[in-house]
Amino acid sequence: MTADARLAASKVPGQQFVTPGLARRMICFVYEGVLLFGVLMAAGLLYASVTGQRNAMIGRHGLQAFLFVVLGLYFAWFWSHGGQTVAMKTWHIRLQCKDGTAVSPQRACARYVLSWAWFAPALALLWMTPADGLWPTLAIIVAGVLVYAALAWSNPDRQFWHDIACATRLVSAGPPKRQAVHG
Repeated sequence: MTADARLAASKVPGQQFVTPGLARRMICFVYEGVLLFGVLMAAGLLYASVTGQRNAMIGRHGLQAFLFVVLGLYFAWFWSHGGQTVAMKTWHIRLQCKDGTAVSPQRACARYVLSWAWFAPALALLWMTPADGLWPTLAIIVAGVLVYAALAWSNPDRQFWHDIACATRLVSAGPPKRQAVHG
């Protein structure tokens, strides 16, 4: 099979290169967080059961590493198998390569690691100067996420910086066409 034939075969059928609005992507981001709460709770319970962890502060670095891997597997699998997580399906957003082809598992893993740029500056700030209490901590994290999201406006395609680095893009993926039932 030639390179052109492979490219044509891996394109997402009927997909246009329309970038969803920032508000829709941010709502999807929040919804993804709600859904991931359950995934992380189940993974944390599994980790605690297997390791005998009884206190979250004892062995927390192992738990954090485990949850990082669980999240990576979640995102890499969904992004490389259809280009949509559950939240992305709900909000009709798809991840694909810049040229319209499906995302490979390696590119999905790279995107996952680079997507931590959403949180890295705020987490580094919190590590250097710990906030006093829950609300100041949340405020710093939310401000960091909003600043990172706003950076998409500096890109003509309105893509996030981790997508630019990975040569991926988020596109609108309209709901599937319904076929008329003839009876």
